[in-house]
Amino acid sequence: MEFMPFVMFIVVCAVLMLGFPVAFTLSGVALIFALIGSMTGQFDHAFLEALPNRLFGIMGNQLLIAVPLFVFMGIMLEKSKIAENLLKTMGGLFGTMRGGLALSVLIVGMLLAASTGIIGATVVTMGVITLPTMLKNKYSPALATGTICATGTLGQIIPPSMALILLADVLSSAYQQAQLKMGIFSPDTISVADLFMGAIVPGLLLVVGYAIYIITLAWLKPETAPAMEKPDEKASWADAFKQMAPPLLLIVAVLGSILTGIATPTEAAGVGAIGATLLAYLNKSLSIKQLKETMDGTLNVSAMVFMIFFGAAIFSLVFRGYGGDELVESFFEDMPGGVIGATIVVMVVIFFLGFILDFIEITFVVVPIVAPALLAMGLDPVWLGIMIAINLQTSFLTPPFGFALFYLRGVAKDTVKSMDIYKGIIPFIAIQLLVLLLLACIPELATWLPDQIYG
Repeated sequence: MEFMPFVMFIVVCAVLMLGFPVAFTLSGVALIFALIGSMTGQFDHAFLEALPNRLFGIMGNQLLIAVPLFVFMGIMLEKSKIAENLLKTMGGLFGTMRGGLALSVLIVGMLLAASTGIIGATVVTMGVITLPTMLKNKYSPALATGTICATGTLGQIIPPSMALILLADVLSSAYQQAQLKMGIFSPDTISVADLFMGAIVPGLLLVVGYAIYIITLAWLKPETAPAMEKPDEKASWADAFKQMAPPLLLIVAVLGSILTGIATPTEAAGVGAIGATLLAYLNKSLSIKQLKETMDGTLNVSAMVFMIFFGAAIFSLVFRGYGGDELVESFFEDMPGGVIGATIVVMVVIFFLGFILDFIEITFVVVPIVAPALLAMGLDPVWLGIMIAINLQTSFLTPPFGFALFYLRGVAKDTVKSMDIYKGIIPFIAIQLLVLLLLACIPELATWLPDQIYG
């Protein structure tokens, strides 16, 4: 019975691989193990008496109110055709140079990722809009699909990102637990702004790395990224600025208000939702039908997210009831290599779990289990959060199970082969692993900016 927490975790992963819904799998497996433990005298059902307070705490968490608002903002921007108009303008501006169309996709994808923060929405939108244009202009299918997938996953790390908001909530609780175990009874906290600020430099490093790869490949192999013979429309820098200004202003309004402390993440998300609606109206793409689709999509995604919260809360209580947190802590302490060895193992496990779990499940199931032990060993919470985010971003790109590849495969249909998608994404995965390695060797890439701004 000592290893029952690990058995429970393995059973959850096995059931998920069979295709059962995540939220019901987490709660169902946990309750079955709680029943078995109660019947054998190995589990104190008093742990489940804390469940109502846990669920009430989730529903009353002011930070989590930002989730449906950010989802609304992302879906509204996805349907507002802002990305489509911006891509036409950027294509007319850069399309006449080799690799220019791919760079345009990178810039637009970065802005869309920062605006929506939802990987699936960004990959699908960019795939529908840009893939036919790139193939029509004789781009290599591998480069075209690799660029779209890689830029689509930037929403995982470029703030304001829903993934970072959820990570900040979980890591803040884990950090306080770790400090209390260390005898610090006035614990420090980390905020969403800390994680957003810590993600800026790594996010920019990824974008610059992608751009360098595209430019280098276009120079070495011109046939893979030829210049457009006749851009759809000629554009000037004034046209580009006119198209870029609205989404940039929205990003600055949302992100800037959080980083400067003017607004909480929830208040900023409300501003973002209203701003996205105004942009759609000014872009003459807002209709009753679109508003209904946006609200339906927001309801579906938000309901899924909060059901996972509830399932994760039940799983966490049962896991702790079996002494899972002490088991993980002792496992890490006895591991060769100390904190370095423990961190490597956690990163590898999270990477492979990214093949079968979304970032929400990993954030609320895996991170609460491993983070307190790692933070108690002296790791910086901001650095750990950014490492997890980039690690998951890499996992979502890795063949053959990466979520981003499935999203693009769904919209690409028969226009490209799966092998082209796999070939195209490998260089971008290498870039992400390089940034991950740089972060591991130079933690200041993630921690310096928050330390300078917030002390």
